[in-house]
Amino acid sequence: MDVNAAVAAAAAIAGVLTGVIAMLAFRWSERDQARPTRTSLHTDPVLPPGVDTVLSVLRSSAVVLDEADAVVKASSAAYALGLVRGGRLSVEPMLQMARDTRRDGEIRQVELDLPRRGTGRGEALAVSARVAPLGSRLVLLLVEDLTEARRIEAVRRDFVANVSHELKTPVGALSLLSEAVMDASDDPEAVERFAGRMQIEATRLTNLVQELIDLSRVQNDDPLEDAEPVRVDELVAEAIDRCRHAAGTKQITMAAGGTADLSIWGNRGQLAAALGNLVENAVNYSPARTRVGIAARRVPAPGGDHIEIAVTDQGIGISDKDKERIFERFYRVDPARSRATGGTGLGLAIVKHVAASHGGEVTVWSSEGQGSTFTLRLPEAGAARDRAQQHPVLDAEAGRPADPSHDTPPESAAYQTLSAPEVLP
Repeated sequence: MDVNAAVAAAAAIAGVLTGVIAMLAFRWSERDQARPTRTSLHTDPVLPPGVDTVLSVLRSSAVVLDEADAVVKASSAAYALGLVRGGRLSVEPMLQMARDTRRDGEIRQVELDLPRRGTGRGEALAVSARVAPLGSRLVLLLVEDLTEARRIEAVRRDFVANVSHELKTPVGALSLLSEAVMDASDDPEAVERFAGRMQIEATRLTNLVQELIDLSRVQNDDPLEDAEPVRVDELVAEAIDRCRHAAGTKQITMAAGGTADLSIWGNRGQLAAALGNLVENAVNYSPARTRVGIAARRVPAPGGDHIEIAVTDQGIGISDKDKERIFERFYRVDPARSRATGGTGLGLAIVKHVAASHGGEVTVWSSEGQGSTFTLRLPEAGAARDRAQQHPVLDAEAGRPADPSHDTPPESAAYQTLSAPEVLP
């Protein structure tokens, strides 16, 4: 009996000890789980107060890295540019900059050309990266996309180069012709011939300077600042009157038709210049004894009706490869013919900017050997006026881009003007 009691007492003591040990082990385990580990200190740091808010409103792409080069915070723009992938910074030069800045605390900046991901076109993405320390453990990377700025700068350089070349030609010709006049001072016939050439080159130079001024004006001015209802009939009559002498010299008949009493809301001077350029091109690039037609009509469109003014000629037409570029500055389909007609290559660029700044577009249909139809499509006066009052500033580049690739013939209204009963010689 005493033996059994002793065994029972020993078993009870052993059970109590086992329970105490289990409880101590459980408490120790909970305390170890609650204690921050070395890894958690590196992967889950806290941003300084206010930094998260500042990063969310920055236009630049922002990435915050911790001591282990893990991404703590990244803006949506950083993901869109492909800077962050799988929680890591994917651009090695930027990552090396971040490590160097973390080591010595110096702010670094560099411009890089990165390959575009997913485009398959091999185009480079130009960026400016700036790295700075953020507190004692974090590094801030700001990346600015310079691609569009680089493109605009390239366009500006090309424009300046083209202007210099275009100005050099007539100026050089005037210089040579003036020397020829001086050398031929005893030959009245030669003087008269050289003076005539000088007048042609001076007119060409004047036209080029004027079109450069017009292009600069339509790009920089807000056409709706002094907008007014402009009657389409008056624009057509003014464009025809502008080209009457040139058309008469080539025995080209100009015909006006379409819907009457239409109005456009916009800058009268710019609209007249745009339509005048289209009619002038049609006359200059049409063979003798042909017809040029101008037709206007109303077409339904979301947000209000639009007015289409189509200028149709019976010229040689435009090839498909040229249709893609005719709205570029200084581009000429036939440089030899442009020199003969005094063309500058800026007329259609002006038309494109005027159409875009008025919330419209200009398109072209053409078939080689059959002629061309340029269509100016603009909001009607009422709808455009209401839109202008709601949005006072209209960005010229926000208009729909011209689609020069229309490969379907224009509707019959554009062609009916070629045989319209109202003929304006």
